[in-house]
Amino acid sequence: MWRRVIYHPEVNYALRQTLVLCLPVLLFWLLDDLATGFLLSLVPACCSIGGLDTPHKHFFKRLAIGGGLFVISSVLLQFLLLWSVPLPICMLILTLLFGVTAEISPLYGRLMPAALVTAIFTLSMAGNLPVWRVAMLFAIGTVWYGLFIHLWFRLWQEQPMRESLNLLFRQLACYFEEKYSLLTQHTDPEKALPPLLLQQQKVMDIISLIYQQIYMIPNLKHPRHRRLIQAFQVALDLQEHITVSLHQPVEVQKLVEQSQAEAIIRHNAKTISQRLQALADNILYHRRSTPFNMDSELSALAKIARQHPDNPVGTFCYYHFSRIAHLLSRQKPLYNRTLMPMQSRLPFLQALKSYCSLKSAAFKNAARLGLTLAAGAGIGLTLNLPKPYWILMTIMVVSQNGYNATRIRIQHRSLGTMIGILAGAAILHLYYSQNLMLILMLVLTFCSYLIVRKNYGMAVIGFTITALYTLQIISNSGMNYLLPRLIDTVIGCMLAFASSLWLWPQWQSALLRKNAHNALETYQQHLRQIFNMGTDVAELAYTRMRVNQAHNTLFTALNQAMQEPGFNTRYLADMRLWVTHSQFLVEHLNAITTIARDQYVLVPALAQKYLNACEVLIQICQQRLEYDGPSGDTSILPIVESGDDKDELSEISMEKHIERILAHLTTMHTISSLAWQQRPHHGMWLKRRLREEG
Repeated sequence: MWRRVIYHPEVNYALRQTLVLCLPVLLFWLLDDLATGFLLSLVPACCSIGGLDTPHKHFFKRLAIGGGLFVISSVLLQFLLLWSVPLPICMLILTLLFGVTAEISPLYGRLMPAALVTAIFTLSMAGNLPVWRVAMLFAIGTVWYGLFIHLWFRLWQEQPMRESLNLLFRQLACYFEEKYSLLTQHTDPEKALPPLLLQQQKVMDIISLIYQQIYMIPNLKHPRHRRLIQAFQVALDLQEHITVSLHQPVEVQKLVEQSQAEAIIRHNAKTISQRLQALADNILYHRRSTPFNMDSELSALAKIARQHPDNPVGTFCYYHFSRIAHLLSRQKPLYNRTLMPMQSRLPFLQALKSYCSLKSAAFKNAARLGLTLAAGAGIGLTLNLPKPYWILMTIMVVSQNGYNATRIRIQHRSLGTMIGILAGAAILHLYYSQNLMLILMLVLTFCSYLIVRKNYGMAVIGFTITALYTLQIISNSGMNYLLPRLIDTVIGCMLAFASSLWLWPQWQSALLRKNAHNALETYQQHLRQIFNMGTDVAELAYTRMRVNQAHNTLFTALNQAMQEPGFNTRYLADMRLWVTHSQFLVEHLNAITTIARDQYVLVPALAQKYLNACEVLIQICQQRLEYDGPSGDTSILPIVESGDDKDELSEISMEKHIERILAHLTTMHTISSLAWQQRPHHGMWLKRRLREEG
């Protein structure tokens, strides 16, 4: 029972964050200096925003860099204010100065918002504390946070990666069970496919996260780490066999009508799903797995395949289900693979050179955020607020990458703050002793962190009440901050929303063509690897994962584009159909990857003909996406005759997948032509060629 409590992801995270915040408060409360304890508890928020709570092979190096940036940000802001530099100019200077970190790498890019939050906290203390003392608070707080996090992850070994693997196996279980629960609905892709696409997107997002975590492990050869990496490789094999195409509506319907295949397939899928969930719990709670086999379930499926040899669905399910069962029973990958290389970081001077360009995405993001903060500071000064730190803090908290994410965060933040202020006003009217208030703050902090990753709006309620308690304890003026804080929150949310609309907006609608073009490029590279007789297995696995990630990027962009304002819905509807066929194509690529790995390959002459046909279709699809002009690619697809010198079943299986790939590419080309005519006719859409899109 204690394992389920202490290793539970939300409980473990809430306990960690509560302790790192409250222990300094407890220490200084014993020293009769509670105000300093509360000020010191602000630093962990900066460290969390900066990603300093992430286990890393260079953990203390990143901690030193982060702490140094916090001190520089604090000191620089105080000196700029002492030199009578207007606050809006100060915020713009700091944002542009620290924005270069995003050019180095995404992980270092998280230090910019953390340094800006440090400056905002400093603004609230400037004039009340000496410059050196404020800087010392951030230095000591960063050291405390680093030591605590290091000790925590020494006690809870590999907890972040175990949590991610737990989520991955659970998501694979949900995806697999939902896929085969919709067995008889495959005749209507409009209903059956969208939920599966969402599940597939979640799987690929978790896989990308685990890749990042693996490359942050200091010692990959340690037995504990090797076991987790092996579990991840098993999950990659499972993902390959789960995300294969079963979109054969006629054959599925025929087999269901002629036999009990639907019940048998669903029973097999449920058994596999339950095993995946059990493995997820075993990984998270450090438990040994129990023996597993599903011979009886597979025998029933094999019987269906033998009774209906002319129907490929039974053989298809038996092949992939048996491979999945083999993986789940042995818990070892089917083959050795080389994991994808980590994205390298740029040296500082090269990053600075790239940053000093109007085409730099990092510079645009820093300029957008800097101008928004400057506007917030200017409004605060106009309203005679000498320290509009809560407007600035709200802007930092709700500003996200993308319009839709910012909109959702603003909704949660504003509603949570409003409810929290109303609840805090009612609570503050009841007079408690200081000790009881501290206990209530501790409970609220723990409960808020317990739900913050799943329900941000509810967590904001607890954080708001805690902030009011803090002001009440420090200055006995919590009631005076109720209305100003609400007004500041509204102003900050409005500014953040306006900046996402008008200041260099990253419209995903405008990036759909580019993402589609990149996806086609990865499909072409993977097909070349498949038809190359001497292809290395590890290289084939690498290109397959790139295919899945490229399609996931495209699908994510489409989902965000559907939420953006001001764009042609007919164009997005056409692109949604394009992405649907892209998903089918990816599933066929996953299927023929397993066939190619088992050496069920086509004869060289036939393989070359198929490759040529695929490359021709991919290239004319890319040209249609790239060039706004009359389409001259009306050539007829060359007829490719199959050979007869290979095993019949494997030959037919490979050919059927390739023929469906060719059919989907043909449809995607037609949709590309129609979608381009429906595109918006303003802004960057007036550019004719894809390569002109920055």
